[in-house]
Amino acid sequence: MESIDISVLRELRDWRAAGRHALLATVVRTWGSSPRPPGSMMALREDGRIAGSVSGGCIEDDLAARYSRIDGGPGMNGGAPGLVRYGVSADEAHRFGLPCGGTLELLLEFDPDAAQLEQLMHMLDGGALVRRSLCVADGAVALEKAEAPAEVAFDGARLTVTLGPAYRMLLIGAGALSQYLATMALFSGFDVTLCDPRREYLDAWAVPGVKSTTEMPDDAVVAFRPDRRSCIVALTHDPKLDDLALLEALHSPAFYIGAIGSRRNSASRRDRLAAHFGESRESLARLHGPVGIYIGSKTPPEIAVSVMAEILAAKNGVAECGSPVAAAKDRRESLAA
Repeated sequence: MESIDISVLRELRDWRAAGRHALLATVVRTWGSSPRPPGSMMALREDGRIAGSVSGGCIEDDLAARYSRIDGGPGMNGGAPGLVRYGVSADEAHRFGLPCGGTLELLLEFDPDAAQLEQLMHMLDGGALVRRSLCVADGAVALEKAEAPAEVAFDGARLTVTLGPAYRMLLIGAGALSQYLATMALFSGFDVTLCDPRREYLDAWAVPGVKSTTEMPDDAVVAFRPDRRSCIVALTHDPKLDDLALLEALHSPAFYIGAIGSRRNSASRRDRLAAHFGESRESLARLHGPVGIYIGSKTPPEIAVSVMAEILAAKNGVAECGSPVAAAKDRRESLAA
């Protein structure tokens, strides 16, 4: 399952290729609390059909009333991009269902060029990270490959959004926990690959949409070619398999590396990787273990929730350290020591 914003662009590409009028709305600035972050996108077709979201629904309805032909609306007449702002006053925030004090600003592009949208999707489908820059004055768009993900940039004159292929997850081990975690990763927009050289485990796999390999875990990590949009999670409980994956993963650019195990087993793993394989304090600091944030989970689906939450926190740049959840985790580990 691809990311929401890529799905929006794909839908918009199809509409424009079919000759339909449509606009692309991008959140460019927010103040206070807002439903969606900068860079979030929605597309609106002339007949009122909507793809994506920039709020909880009220703003989408207002944009449809303003720019589509439903209910006798004016439709879209093209023209240069324009800015619209919602939630300036308390009354307006309440009307559009925005959180108290929330304001967001949207940049609207009318009838984006179909050929350029096709080029963008071709680049994204080919696995490229793409920087899309829009000149507000005339609507000119530039596409170029990017070396690394970047935050949305808007200075009033130019909007720059970096778009990329789906975030990727490599799971080591085809157990029950992996099936729940893979399911959550798929609906969170991750592309998931499963590695397990144990054929009897892989034969029992029941989650569609997941690539699989029977390579040894270290070879699977190398073939996966982790980048800064990748995470790797070792879940076999077997050091002969998990350690192989971790030894490769710890020296990759992956944004998250985790391994299942108790606090005691995690400490033993770190000692083992340092003593027998020469891993440094710096490389081992990248390893999340025990994996997941503490939510008192006991069952595979609950543990998967905690692991997915930690992965998303790392993806979104949220530091767990110092949070109430981290404090609870520390208390649990202190009691278990």
